[in-house]
Amino acid sequence: MLFLITGIILLVLWYGEIGPVATWSWYVVFAPFGLAVLWWAWADATGYSKRKAVEKENAKKKARIDKSREAMGISPRKKR
Repeated sequence: MLFLITGIILLVLWYGEIGPVATWSWYVVFAPFGLAVLWWAWADATGYSKRKAVEKENAKKKARIDKSREAMGISPRKKR
């Protein structure tokens, strides 16, 4: 996401001819978009995206269970 935001900012600065970015080559300005594509391809190929999604789901599930136990008057389990 950082690459995408950086690319958009550089593109706006380059297109609006603002500051030193106006004189940069278009290769430099569009490089963050290429890096974003490479990052997403790597994250999908290695399973990084799926692992993060599963971790997020597990954290939500644990919070929901703890909230339910607390509502019933049962203290949530503590780590040993």
